[in-house]
Amino acid sequence: MDSLTQIVLGAACGEAVLGKKIGNKALLFGAIGGTIPDLDVFIGSLLYGNEIDAMLFHRGFMHSIFFAFIAAFALGWLVHRLYNYGRRKDTTVQKDWVLLFFWSLFTHPILDCFTPYGTQLFAPISSYRVAFNNIAVADLGYTVPFLLCMIVVMFFKRQNTKRKFWLQLGIGLSSVYMMFTLVNKIYIDAVFKSSLSENQILHTRFSTQPSILNNILWYGIAETESDYQVAFYSLLDRSNRFSEWKTIPKKRLKDSKYNDDISCLAWFSNDYYNVEKTTETEYIYYDLRYPMVNTKAGYKPVFNLKLYEKNERLDMKPFEPEMEDFEFTMMSLWTRIKGI
Repeated sequence: MDSLTQIVLGAACGEAVLGKKIGNKALLFGAIGGTIPDLDVFIGSLLYGNEIDAMLFHRGFMHSIFFAFIAAFALGWLVHRLYNYGRRKDTTVQKDWVLLFFWSLFTHPILDCFTPYGTQLFAPISSYRVAFNNIAVADLGYTVPFLLCMIVVMFFKRQNTKRKFWLQLGIGLSSVYMMFTLVNKIYIDAVFKSSLSENQILHTRFSTQPSILNNILWYGIAETESDYQVAFYSLLDRSNRFSEWKTIPKKRLKDSKYNDDISCLAWFSNDYYNVEKTTETEYIYYDLRYPMVNTKAGYKPVFNLKLYEKNERLDMKPFEPEMEDFEFTMMSLWTRIKGI
């Protein structure tokens, strides 16, 4: 999920493990641990000269179970040695720090698994991307109550039992909300199946995922032999069926020398994609997993990658969401959430 949410979850892990011993510093170190897996964005840019390779590195090994174990022991040993001196000597043990970093590192990729982006949880053994598609990458319903509870925790002394209460409340509220999104996902899948059947859409597979910042408005995409059928459904709609159907013809590059790069991007998108040539040396790649957004020019895929030829491969320009008017798009999102 987004960086703020991972910081909040990491801080909660730090408080649960070391809050009684070191107070608010546990929140800080937990937040740092919860941020570390996402540093693969910067590390990938350093390791690879190709931006496609760097993007694919994200949510790879540094988001795996194995990394959580390895990094937890390394960071736990290092931070304990740095922390355990002077007035703080023997106030903590190395096991405390290993557990703090393990839980903050481990819960990060677990939380990411619930989003459509997906996580290579078992790397390097397997490149399979775990993605349950039940919550958006950023969801206010999950993050805001959790964040407020962690802020309240900071105002009590480390031995005050109210810290435990607010910690448990934050974890409890976020967990209940996550359970709601899982149940909601099952319901949404059933609604989309019924909608496809009623519209006589013969599909080979489909996917549903919530729109950004909420779990009320959902997007569905179904693949057919020649195109993709996409639609929207809000829990507040008068009808319990997906609507606003749009047909997106499949666009592929045939017999291209860049098939390997396109195949890697297709894997990244779970094969829900389009790609087209815009100039002699440039291409645009549409990741269709994510909900289309309403712009003044109509609905557009938000996750568009601009590709260009470089060193006999395809490379990628810095990602920019397709939103000419952000305010208009956000107002359209809010209007659609309220139902039709």
